[in-house]
Amino acid sequence: METVKPKSAINSRSKKLAKKFQKVISLRSATKIGSNNGICMLNSHLKVKEDPFTDHQMKTHQSNGKHEDNKARNRAVMEALIARLFAGVTTIKAAYAELQMAQRPYNNESIQMADQAVVDELRAVSEFKRRFLKKELDLSPQVTVMLAEIQEQQGLMKTYEITIKKLEAEVDVKDNDISSLRKHLDDCIAFNKSLEKKLNSSGSLSQFDNLRLSVLNPTHFVHFLHHTLRSMRSFVKLMIKEMESAHWDLEAAVKFIHPNAVFTKPSHRCFAFESFVCITMFEGFNYPNFSIQDDPLEKRRHDKNVYFDKFKKLKSLNPKQYLSHNPNSSFSRFLKSKYLQVVHAKMECSLFGNLNQRKLVNSGGYPDSAFFIAFAEMAKRVWALHCLALSFEEDVTIFQVKKNTRFSEVYMECVTEEPLSTSGESSDSNSGELKVAFTVVPGFKIGKTVLQSQVYLSLVGSPASC
Repeated sequence: METVKPKSAINSRSKKLAKKFQKVISLRSATKIGSNNGICMLNSHLKVKEDPFTDHQMKTHQSNGKHEDNKARNRAVMEALIARLFAGVTTIKAAYAELQMAQRPYNNESIQMADQAVVDELRAVSEFKRRFLKKELDLSPQVTVMLAEIQEQQGLMKTYEITIKKLEAEVDVKDNDISSLRKHLDDCIAFNKSLEKKLNSSGSLSQFDNLRLSVLNPTHFVHFLHHTLRSMRSFVKLMIKEMESAHWDLEAAVKFIHPNAVFTKPSHRCFAFESFVCITMFEGFNYPNFSIQDDPLEKRRHDKNVYFDKFKKLKSLNPKQYLSHNPNSSFSRFLKSKYLQVVHAKMECSLFGNLNQRKLVNSGGYPDSAFFIAFAEMAKRVWALHCLALSFEEDVTIFQVKKNTRFSEVYMECVTEEPLSTSGESSDSNSGELKVAFTVVPGFKIGKTVLQSQVYLSLVGSPASC
């Protein structure tokens, strides 16, 4: 039978074992550290002492963050302030532009409004300045920038509107100037036409109204010749204008008419076209009805009174009316023949885009175009001059000066205005000898009376200039 130990002894032993076990555990816990993959791990139940350096860094970081935030806010405020100032400048600029616009024409209400806008904006800018210097700026950067952008856009729009109004006003002034100049041009054209009409009308030929054949003399022929040449030059101008409108190479056309002609001025090229028209229209002038097949002596067998009556009748008539009533007359055949010679088919097609006028003339009709009317008037005067020439007792003949002929004041007249000496040389001592480049208007002989041929002169030996 097992001896029962006293309870007190058991308890005493148990207490001793517990103390030893606790001592061992405490010692191991205080002196040993567990290792896990080389990383030191502290027991979770141990209290770790705070590091003073780490706490200082956290405070410094927080302080720097606040400083950066303040710096960013100040920068945003300054940007907003600058945006507001620029918007104010734009507003003042727009108001000043409106103030200038209201000066002419004078508008008192607009001037006062613009002036008040300038004053209000200057006061607002001044108030921003005061608050900035006293550091009393209290604004939202985002809202201020947005409002500044809106204000600047409004100022720009207002400036653009004022600029548009100013441009529209300038356009109106230009339109008025154009209208005034156009009216002045129309008045000048009408005045020139009236002068031309007076020069070319029958009124300028009143001396022929009561003229009798018995008193006919070369002076009458000269007067009507000048009347005819005016019509020729008018037609030449119209022809050149049509050629320019059709984008012709006028220089090439001149070289085709007179290949080796040398012109002292570009404007002198018109004499080449005038030469072509005059020579073509006066070709056959020495023969009755301009026909080379006719006997030149036949005119002597004709009654001078018949040609003189034809001249007096035709000189003041409308050519189209005359042609309409006399479609088979000699003048009608003359006009048809000369039109086909002067106006080549290629020229007509180039100028007018078709050959309708040519076909109409060939069929015996008469176009209503200004070009043909001018040609018909010129042809009528040439024909009337021809009838006048056949009315003289003396023979009236036509002559043309050959190219490179030495200039002679007896038979020739220079069409340009360059001064010529009596020796037939230019007043420039360094120039060469003057010779005929081409005949512009042929000359005439009435018995022993010579009417000078109009020629274009060039200097032989001088450098060519176009």
